Amino acid sequence: MSEEYVGSGDQAYEAKVLMISVAARMAGMHPQTLRQYDRLGLVQADRASGGGRRYSVRDVVLLREVQRLSQDDGINLAGVKRIIGLERLLEEAQQRVARLEAELDAAYRRIAELESLGGFPRGDLVPTNRTSTALVVWRPRRAPDR
Repeated sequence: MSEEYVGSGDQAYEAKVLMISVAARMAGMHPQTLRQYDRLGLVQADRASGGGRRYSVRDVVLLREVQRLSQDDGINLAGVKRIIGLERLLEEAQQRVARLEAELDAAYRRIAELESLGGFPRGDLVPTNRTSTALVVWRPRRAPDR
């Protein structure tokens, strides 16, 4: 998305508390446009107990992006929907990569910690105390007679 707000990812940023009239005014759109976008699945509002739509600040940012893509860049709403979906997938993938990198860093720290204890003099993860000179001969099993 082109706009970043302080607190994005924050609970307040994600909270669906804005009435349709407020969200429309913040996005610079008519409330009917928001209803249409909701029907098309571009920006999905939550419903209040009385049935009214509720939007978040994140939704308002998304509404502005939909407007920019459709009006400034000339992309039809089906294309905008596809772009939004791909951006969501990218964001999820980036979050997953960040989590996996953190887990990998933790694993490397744990390995370094174990190696520093002296239990792994050669740096092996599984220490061995002896070297074997045994010879193993492999013979295939015979198929049972039928």
